[in-house]
Amino acid sequence: MNKENKGYHKLFIWQRARELVLLIYKYTEDFPKAEEFGLKGQLRRTAVSVVLTIVEGHRKRSKKEFLHFLDIAVASLTEVEAAWELSLDLQFVTQQVYEEVENKRMEVAVLLNAFIKGVKR
Repeated sequence: MNKENKGYHKLFIWQRARELVLLIYKYTEDFPKAEEFGLKGQLRRTAVSVVLTIVEGHRKRSKKEFLHFLDIAVASLTEVEAAWELSLDLQFVTQQVYEEVENKRMEVAVLLNAFIKGVKR
């Protein structure tokens, strides 16, 4: 079954946020074992939260409710930013890996803000 043209799957912002989750999972795989329920777990949960919050908001019946969920997604994305910076500070990732994920996170942030502006119109 092809879901690409149905519901939230067709949202470009959802597609890019999903890519961010996949990168976060890839690059946190080798975090120290002690971080399983610390920074590694928090990064994964927060990145997934961005995607799931967009999906949940997409199912809401009013623009106001949808915007509320998109605002929550923005907050979660900011949390990803802070946690990812800490990952670099703690040398859990290289500068190159940090920049790859941060570039994707910034892309998602720009798209999400543009999407919010579009929904508000």
